[in-house]
Amino acid sequence: MAWLLGGSAVMLPAVGLGVPGLVAAVTGRRVDTVGKVAFTHRLRLPPLAPSRVDGRGRRVFELAIRAGRTEFTPGRPSATWGVNGAFLGPTLRARRGETVLIHVRNQVGEATSLHWHGMHLPPAMDGGPHQMIAPGALWSPTWMVDQPAATLWYHPHLHGSTARHLYRGVAGMFLVDDPDDAVTASLPHAYGVDDIPLIVQDRRFTGGVMPTDEDMAGTTGFLGDELLVNGVRGPYLDVTTERVRLRLLNGSNARVYNFRFSDNRSFHQIASDGGLLPTAHTTESIQLSPGERAEIVVAVEPGERVVLRSQDPATGSGFVQHDGGSDRFDVLQLRAARTPAPSPRVPAHLAELPLPPAESAARTRRFELAEHRINGRHMDLGRIDFPVRLDSTEIWHVRSGDGTLHSFHVHDVQFRVLSVNGGKPPPELSGRKDTVLLPPGTDMRLIMRFTDHADPNRPYMYHCHMLYHEDQGMMGQFVVLGPGQRTGRPPHPAEHAHGEQTRPG
Repeated sequence: MAWLLGGSAVMLPAVGLGVPGLVAAVTGRRVDTVGKVAFTHRLRLPPLAPSRVDGRGRRVFELAIRAGRTEFTPGRPSATWGVNGAFLGPTLRARRGETVLIHVRNQVGEATSLHWHGMHLPPAMDGGPHQMIAPGALWSPTWMVDQPAATLWYHPHLHGSTARHLYRGVAGMFLVDDPDDAVTASLPHAYGVDDIPLIVQDRRFTGGVMPTDEDMAGTTGFLGDELLVNGVRGPYLDVTTERVRLRLLNGSNARVYNFRFSDNRSFHQIASDGGLLPTAHTTESIQLSPGERAEIVVAVEPGERVVLRSQDPATGSGFVQHDGGSDRFDVLQLRAARTPAPSPRVPAHLAELPLPPAESAARTRRFELAEHRINGRHMDLGRIDFPVRLDSTEIWHVRSGDGTLHSFHVHDVQFRVLSVNGGKPPPELSGRKDTVLLPPGTDMRLIMRFTDHADPNRPYMYHCHMLYHEDQGMMGQFVVLGPGQRTGRPPHPAEHAHGEQTRPG
């Protein structure tokens, strides 16, 4: 795995797990790495991306999507992609109220994009399939960050090949800080010390080499038989404080994780996709589908070792669907210092998050996800599926309707979950969300408000975040209309291959 610039790679020995992933996919054999991972490799932390403030007060980042070679196994390099390095990318960090300008250069030889997942921003800056970056071209989105402190992330979002580009390694975190949030000071917040990003992804290795492209492994898409955490196989983390904050990101293409610790200890979930929960949620497990994030705080005892695992995700599809619901993984070992530094206790109250009343919604829309379609329609880049009005509130009723595991992600907004199968949502869904898991037959009512950004010609996406499903067409588009605006037309699909560029103003 490598974080160095220029595509150079750092060698990481193999974990040496059995059960080839392809066989597991074909036969439905359970993957179980519990007790089989030798935690001999120190967890690598994504570096904080350097930035500067220009003459207009904008925080400027320089990113390059490039090809490289990563030695996950010594002497056996894998062809990978990354951002400012060979695999994965740096962590971007900005404060609420700042304007950011991000120069993104495409150096991989084919058109791609970068989407700022979870960010509230104008549609022209969103990084979806209408903001393709041609080979050798520069894209320079700029916007003001205006949302609560949260763990967001970035990844490609091109139509038809998102799964392939993310699999190769193009992903990283984007952390939003809120200087006016007094709760932050009472939570672990020293990046790389007691505040640790964890990008969890599944992969397969053939002879120690990661294949160039992912392949179909189940009805949900690619399922690997080993895990990488921040690009490392079999990692351990030295914990030097009494409590550590783990920012969990499911960066996989299709796999669902149900994280818990090997001794079933309880921990505090403090945040979900869009920021802090109303109150700290004490639990023994947290489930995340692809694209979802959760922040947890776990306490450790002096000198102990405990393993973060994933097991028993509630996927609902069962053996026939091969969705990974019976698989178990050892993820990461925590190694506590003999004399950990003191940490403050997690406050019970975290944020004021009143749930918008359902009667405040101007409209209710229904979305059924089935057979690689939403409401019976495949994605069409030239079609706007519907408009919404600026400063309006809507309820979106979403349902998995084909016996297959799905998820649902909406660009630009953070929504709130009103109900799950007609009942009250569980505590882990009580905060701001942009992605939710939909096991077969599940329906959810989501309430969201559309503010700040309107453009009749530039759409936002909504889609399944099981990336194989998304690439097969389980996606749609909406525009936000301001006063007096009518729905226009998005840029013609033929324009995307040429890389429409946004230059800094």
